Amino acid sequence: MRNNPTHRVVITGMGAISPLGNSVADMWDGLIAGRSGIDYITRFDITDFPYVIGGEVRDFDPRNHMDAKAARRMARFAQFAVAATGAALRDSDLNLETIDRTRVAVDIGTGLGGTEVTEAEALHFERKERKRLSSALYLPTYISNMAACQVAMTYGLHGPTTTPVAACATGTYAIGEAARMVHRGEVVAALAGGTDAGLTAINTMAFGVIGAIAPPGDDPKQAIKPFDANRNGTAGAEGCGVLVLESMEHALSRGARIYAEVVGFGATEDAYHVTAPEPGAAYTSLAMQRAIEDAELRPQDVDYISAHATGTPMNDAAETAAIKLALGEHAAGVAISGIKAMLGHTAGAAGALALIGCVKSIETGIIPPTINYSTPDPKCDLDYVPNAARHTRVDVALANAFGFGGQNAVVAVKRFDE
Repeated sequence: MRNNPTHRVVITGMGAISPLGNSVADMWDGLIAGRSGIDYITRFDITDFPYVIGGEVRDFDPRNHMDAKAARRMARFAQFAVAATGAALRDSDLNLETIDRTRVAVDIGTGLGGTEVTEAEALHFERKERKRLSSALYLPTYISNMAACQVAMTYGLHGPTTTPVAACATGTYAIGEAARMVHRGEVVAALAGGTDAGLTAINTMAFGVIGAIAPPGDDPKQAIKPFDANRNGTAGAEGCGVLVLESMEHALSRGARIYAEVVGFGATEDAYHVTAPEPGAAYTSLAMQRAIEDAELRPQDVDYISAHATGTPMNDAAETAAIKLALGEHAAGVAISGIKAMLGHTAGAAGALALIGCVKSIETGIIPPTINYSTPDPKCDLDYVPNAARHTRVDVALANAFGFGGQNAVVAVKRFDE
């Protein structure tokens, strides 16, 4: 991060809850195997429902991650955040007993908040003739800031606690802004990421009526086809990704394992349409360019891009155009993958899970594939790592996230070199 540099920012821990499993290891194993977590929805009744597929988090029992009483007072998106944060802290081996807890930030965003609580409460409220709520704690359960606040309360953290809401770019915004807090020296560490559990009937219908949900076809696992000529939608999903960011000095002083370095962040606004991307890709490409410039890198330094890649016709074409504008001639030589084909669209968590994938690619030298790719599209003519993971060294990676309303965010990470 170029201007008035003070502290380099490194990643020392990661936690994930996803349709491919409830740990980073499970998610990563699924991604590199090309395994899809998309299936028929079981979280609500899909009988006679027009949109039937999604990416569900399975086998998640919040009582395995927190006190049962505390779990009852949290919506699912907040439960995910507490669980993923606990995993990230254990992974980082950050000792909260010795650190100044006023200098640890929590920046965990959500795109949808506790919408499943709101849907259930609205039905209860009407049944009770609008005279009674099911719980006196309804308000502090569903509001968006409660994931970050519950994390802070669970782990006794007293630094800045913030909740960006930027639709599908939420997790990326959170990580970028948290990295800047560490970079400026305001905090020595930050817990940053995104969480969402909005796989509900109303949300699924809402995505469906705007043409964003892919039909299941013969096999739901093959429904999402990023960059393929026959792509026709995504699937709603739920999940959470949290990363531990630290100043390099703090991490080295305690002998921490460092996964990668956060070196750049870029953000822009299309100011074009509530759901559609700006077709010229001027501002999505600018977000990428700003992340690269912030990192003091060149376009040709980028080895891998975890694309936003929703699998919808307009978005994938616009993102391809953005990559070409941002990287110029190097666009043809960079590896790109669309992991939403396996995870579905986890909304506010998507950018954080994408960045975890980038870090794992740097660590392991493996790039996840874009599965379900069979028919090239002239509008999408780059290297999408089709159908099989690729073993290659990755030194620099970008995680793209482009949200409804035109909010664009990109984080650049780099192999750590002291």
